[in-house]
Amino acid sequence: MSKKIGDVILDVQNISLAFGGVKALTDISFNVREHEVRAIIGPNGAGKSSMLNCINGVYTPQQGSITFRGKTFKHMDSHEVAKMGVARTFQNLALFKGMSVLDNIMSGRNLRIKSNIFMQALRWGPAEREENEHRQKVEEIIDFLEIQAYRKTPVGQLPYGLQKRVDLGRALAMEPQVLLLDEPMAGMNIEEKQDMCRFVLDVNDEFGTTVVLIEHDMGVVMDISDRVVVLDYGKKIGDGTPSEVRASPEVIKAYLGTGH
Repeated sequence: MSKKIGDVILDVQNISLAFGGVKALTDISFNVREHEVRAIIGPNGAGKSSMLNCINGVYTPQQGSITFRGKTFKHMDSHEVAKMGVARTFQNLALFKGMSVLDNIMSGRNLRIKSNIFMQALRWGPAEREENEHRQKVEEIIDFLEIQAYRKTPVGQLPYGLQKRVDLGRALAMEPQVLLLDEPMAGMNIEEKQDMCRFVLDVNDEFGTTVVLIEHDMGVVMDISDRVVVLDYGKKIGDGTPSEVRASPEVIKAYLGTGH
């Protein structure tokens, strides 16, 4: 059964970003539709992470705008972006290594906690009920990601592939509408990659979450993406379905070099 791709949820228009005299992104435009897996690919230094950093408010572009659910922003504020329903994983894991898997994923619920710090500390009345509800949600994510056996284990003791899974779990704990994944499969072996592919597709399918994905492994991109945008030296050189992008002479040149 083919999934139903919805309307445009995220629209990036004419984004340019420079650091000093160095141009990281030049006049980039593309959109993301609800419920799709949208890949951003390109060689090292193409500007992929910079693009995600503009979307989730870490960087402020000098030009252009980003429209999310019909509201247009010149600059995305990272806290506001999270509240609007955009979650992000990072290339370099930013997990709390000494804390358990459960507590790391629980930290992703912070934006949804309504009771104040004092009530939380006392675990009083509504705060206790609320914490129990959040814990229930976190347990569901732990089950979904098949990491029940490690729920009490400090994250720093886990192998890399499982740490990446915890990172995904923390982002899912925010219950995002759009999930930004920055190289979720980097450094993984084939088996770990297959697992992560399955989880990304399940998140997209079962939760209906829209996924924007940076990935170097072209096999993975071609397997799981609905549409692909290609960057090279901060410019857009391709945009379309995986088969369209794969057949583009400009994309082939950027990946393989002119000598091939």
